Amino acid sequence: MSATTPATTKRERGLAVLQRLFRGKTSGAPLAPAFAEMTIDHLFGDVWSRPALAIEERSLLTCAVLVALGRENEQRLHFRGACSLGIPRERLEEVITHVAHYAGWPVAVSAFGVLAEVWKQMDAEG
Repeated sequence: MSATTPATTKRERGLAVLQRLFRGKTSGAPLAPAFAEMTIDHLFGDVWSRPALAIEERSLLTCAVLVALGRENEQRLHFRGACSLGIPRERLEEVITHVAHYAGWPVAVSAFGVLAEVWKQMDAEG
């Protein structure tokens, strides 16, 4: 598929979103093959590819939900993804601060620690 040809199948759309969001680097978490296919085809090929929200908006929403739920492993992946989309650290800090007032201070404190860890790793990687 060329850069000018739009992705037409769920799989193509999902892989395009994954590439843009994670630049080929995911968590490496072992997924059952059927679940991995569902993740690519449905989550990223259907849900993340819907036109009503931009990928950057979906990324911020996902980060907010992961912070609210205290899902630190997934925060690591999605904070990195947000950075890949050009979302600055200050904007993620503002999301975490906002979430703190609805989901609690402890999840925000943990998320700030995860964000600092992720940014440090990305700085070290160049």
